[in-house]
Amino acid sequence: MENLDSDLLRTFLAVAEAGSVTDGAARIHRSQSATSLQIKRLETILGQPVFERHGRGVVLSEAGRRLLPVAQDVTTQLDAALREISQREVSGKLRVGIPDDHGRTKLADIVATFARHHPQVELDVTCALSTGFPDALDKGALDLAIYEVERPKQHEEVLFEDPTCWVSSAHRSFATYDNIPVALFDHACWWRDVAIASAEAGARPYRIAYSSQSVSGVIAAVEAGIAVGLLGRSSLHSGLSVAGDSFGFGPTPASKLIMAASGSSENGPLEAMKEAVRAAFLTKG
Repeated sequence: MENLDSDLLRTFLAVAEAGSVTDGAARIHRSQSATSLQIKRLETILGQPVFERHGRGVVLSEAGRRLLPVAQDVTTQLDAALREISQREVSGKLRVGIPDDHGRTKLADIVATFARHHPQVELDVTCALSTGFPDALDKGALDLAIYEVERPKQHEEVLFEDPTCWVSSAHRSFATYDNIPVALFDHACWWRDVAIASAEAGARPYRIAYSSQSVSGVIAAVEAGIAVGLLGRSSLHSGLSVAGDSFGFGPTPASKLIMAASGSSENGPLEAMKEAVRAAFLTKG
């Protein structure tokens, strides 16, 4: 009788958490083909598939859903045993800020995985509008934060770059409008500033028709056909259409998702979290 080994379970977890074989392979620093072979090996042992194809990614099959908690428990216990025996246990307190819109689910998954692998770390997570994160870092209220900027500073580590573009509903055209209705953020942030600058630089008149504190609010207005909005390309889906030059607005910059730490000295939990975030973003290929 064949046995399940931890390496196959870790590969399975990486793909399950990433939602695709490609992104799962990046998390464990393996090629896509090697990762696919390991998943096939696992499925051969189990005698049934653990994933089902879904769009460009994968979702858990019934067998995969049954295996998931077992794989999480086994790998967590193995990691805990290694830390205890090798005395590599990371402990302490870490205050982390993550934005409530951009990549919220992905970032929440990173934090959850970190907590599972480092149970001795006391995590204090703030999920909020990220405009206040730089100030919180400066004042020592946060140890680590992830947020978006137009131009990264020297101490800000870029995790992901997302081109911005003007977007409208795929089912609504504003070609004949005298004034283009736009949806903007209603708080002071660079997204609002660059959107206004782009609209001001254009040849067609515009008016602010909708304001929101969040990306999801702007997307809702665009989907409803109320206005056009400036969004990152990562936010696009089949219900939205890139306007290109049709509005006559000026160019827009790329958004950079960055990670920054406070000026306090480096510690075990901070470095461990940085590595976890990098593994999820920077190895993505």
